[in-house]
Amino acid sequence: MKVAVMGYGTVGSGVVEVIEAHKKSITKHTDGEMLEVSHILDLRDFENDPHKDLFTKDFNDILNDGEVKVVAEAMGGVNPAYDFTMKLLKAGKSVVTSNKELVAQKGLELLNTAKENGVNYLFEASVGGGIPIIRPMDQCLAANNILGIAGILNGTTNFILTKMIEEDTAFDEALKIAQDKGYAEKDPTADIEGFDACRKVCILASLAFGKHVYPNQVETEGITKITLEDVSYIASAGGVIKLLGQIKYISDDEIAAFVGPAVVFHPSQLASVNGVFNAILVRGDAVGDVCFYGQGAGKSATASAVVADMVDAAKHTERRKIFGWEDGNENYVVDYKDTIKMPFYVRAKCTESKAKALFDEVKFLTRKGQPSDEIAFITDVMTENELMKKLEGIELIAKIKVTDY
Repeated sequence: MKVAVMGYGTVGSGVVEVIEAHKKSITKHTDGEMLEVSHILDLRDFENDPHKDLFTKDFNDILNDGEVKVVAEAMGGVNPAYDFTMKLLKAGKSVVTSNKELVAQKGLELLNTAKENGVNYLFEASVGGGIPIIRPMDQCLAANNILGIAGILNGTTNFILTKMIEEDTAFDEALKIAQDKGYAEKDPTADIEGFDACRKVCILASLAFGKHVYPNQVETEGITKITLEDVSYIASAGGVIKLLGQIKYISDDEIAAFVGPAVVFHPSQLASVNGVFNAILVRGDAVGDVCFYGQGAGKSATASAVVADMVDAAKHTERRKIFGWEDGNENYVVDYKDTIKMPFYVRAKCTESKAKALFDEVKFLTRKGQPSDEIAFITDVMTENELMKKLEGIELIAKIKVTDY
């Protein structure tokens, strides 16, 4: 079967390499049919590439080739990826992608178009890279009502926080190390401000609860305000700081979804996920907590997930997989600050007696070099708005959510 690849960057080139290197394995899952890359779309020139004869700069070469049944979109961004994908689906070609931004923004429209045209739009690699999560949630956990999801969804931020926790490295220095190692982009904004994790939360929430969630509905905070002082205080309580995407079921008509730093205590499975590794913990009413762990990014890992979707699409050229979700609405994702109760880590200029008077229960934390006029503590359970009301008039230095995963 002829297939095509759009975009020949890290993921796209990895897709071509995986198809070539794993022909025997792939044919076992396609009833002996080979996947043959016939077109690679990219505006750049690759004169020394062994696949140079497959390159084209004209999208129509793929669109108009009736023998191409499956296309891997590895272009990134919303445009022109959205326009190209829509045209391919309408032309009766299945499309697979690792493009989380596109799926988060336009997934509903693309899934509906795939359904209307009897083809598939698949995106296993868009959330966990090489970690299987989309298919397990859609199939293996189908007998569960999902109660919540918590995920370390970005390897760059997890690497930075690991450096801060394990090596006492300040944020700015840890970020530079991540950039030097190629884990962070020259402009790391999407990672360190939480936007990358936000897009993945949208996809997970849409899949888990059946209604589309858009990035502007997910309140997002990054890790730029985390300091070594916070790391030290939380370590004294047996916890670590992770950037988590969290989704909580409230009712069939309401969910909460948010991204931000969170305190995770040992022995939570999420507490021991270090470096560039990711983990997604899904809580079902029947199965309990299930954790998916592995490399959330990287050329080979992500490409393997893309090719697995291509194989799946190749197996379903005569029938469409039942897969997707409905439209949501602006009130579907509620303000978690008013609805979700949790403990909080607080660091402030305050006395212990004042903190005890404000909260029913407090657990005070300590660190080396702690100033005499500074305290840190874990509160009892409340909403974030209730917390902020209690802290009125107090000089707040930092606050971090405490997760129950």
